[in-house]
Amino acid sequence: MTLFVESREDVGRLERAIEELWDLAHKAGLDPFPTHFELVPATIMYEFGAYGLPGRFSHWTHGRTYQQIKTMYDYGLSKIYELVINTNPAYAFLLENNTILQNIVVAAHVLAHVDFFKHNAYFSRTDRQMLETASVHAQRMRQYEFEHGTETVERFLDAVLSIQEHVDPRLHIPAEPTEARKSPRRPSVPETPYDDLFALGSARPRQEESAAGHRKEPECDLLLFLAEHAQHLEDWQRDVLHMVRTEQRYFVPQMQTKVMNEGWAAYWHARLVRELELSSEEFVEFSRMHAGVLEPSRRQINPYYVGMRIFEDIERRWDAPDERLRERAGARDGQGKEKIFEVRALESDVSFLRNYLTEELVEDLDLYIYKLQGDRWVIVDKNWEHVRDQLVASLTNFGRPLIVVQDADFGRRGELYLKHCYEGQELDTLYADKALEKVYEIWQRPVHLETVADGKSVVRTYTGSQIEVKPR
Repeated sequence: MTLFVESREDVGRLERAIEELWDLAHKAGLDPFPTHFELVPATIMYEFGAYGLPGRFSHWTHGRTYQQIKTMYDYGLSKIYELVINTNPAYAFLLENNTILQNIVVAAHVLAHVDFFKHNAYFSRTDRQMLETASVHAQRMRQYEFEHGTETVERFLDAVLSIQEHVDPRLHIPAEPTEARKSPRRPSVPETPYDDLFALGSARPRQEESAAGHRKEPECDLLLFLAEHAQHLEDWQRDVLHMVRTEQRYFVPQMQTKVMNEGWAAYWHARLVRELELSSEEFVEFSRMHAGVLEPSRRQINPYYVGMRIFEDIERRWDAPDERLRERAGARDGQGKEKIFEVRALESDVSFLRNYLTEELVEDLDLYIYKLQGDRWVIVDKNWEHVRDQLVASLTNFGRPLIVVQDADFGRRGELYLKHCYEGQELDTLYADKALEKVYEIWQRPVHLETVADGKSVVRTYTGSQIEVKPR
């Protein structure tokens, strides 16, 4: 491990503590990538939090997020303790105005995150050189701005980023390449010293033939479909679509495992820090910090708290399994630690909650379903299975509506027909209509969206000038 710091008091102790935590983590069975720690000021942490990755391409939405994070921090409403990057080696950034003990706790938290990144199946196909990839993308984006104008590139980026969540989430399952994807070529860009890195985020080939008939099954990767089949795009625009898609796919496993990942990190930072020699004052400070991280929320689940409690419950139940667990899962005494490592490796939030959120935990965590009735929020259901199923449904497709391409030549007019896979949650029509306008900018032909509104099937269409809504 490497610790990059400026001159400050107690840094030597922090460095020694991190080395000790590294050894303790391995003794406990964790196996993270080599991890580089760097202390940074709050302004740098805002920037990294806003962009998601150091060195990423610029866009006004990142600036907006930066100001939101800064405002929340300045008014004491929230604080980013750390940012950890899923790469090999991993990079972790600690806030320099944290206390030494706070950064020790955060370092323990980071090592568990990195262990999770390395071993969870949903991260198995992510780009472990994403910092280099993002840097290459940023350089290409700057080149396109120089060639085509900043406003032109930003306007197209606005359209792409409005639908960036709509990528295929099944990253851990290798897909068979289609004919359109077998021979990728690099877009026409000037030669640079980084040409050998372009393969990290290379664009797909432009498709000259019609998209009609290419998809016998609905396509859930909207960005990829548009990049390969939108007929009016220039090469640089296809490349932008591919770059945004590549970076979005990097974040997908993190969205699929938020509860597990944070629960795993909270579980281990509590155990690793307790192995260190702390003074009485430091132990009180640690206890307060840990309690603050785990504080339940009245309006939404706290992933640190819920995830950690589920891991603890799994360990307890597999250490001393009852007869039902022995018969149904083949559990034997003393398998608790082995079981939580197995769960860490194989599950996503959806299966984690589906399989391990028990009736006792729902009651103990005081989880319930609530709705806005009039001007009041009211608890409407505390049945544990309903609560579990509601949580699972809210996390399916990482909490985003699933939109698929149903027909790329609708009415034999080259129009795009999308379908919302409705599962009980209606779309925000204002947002959906704005997104349709952005898809139109990319497709350049009318775009239809089949969905459900007020319990009835409808089709929302953007023709280039207005939204039309018709019964299906």
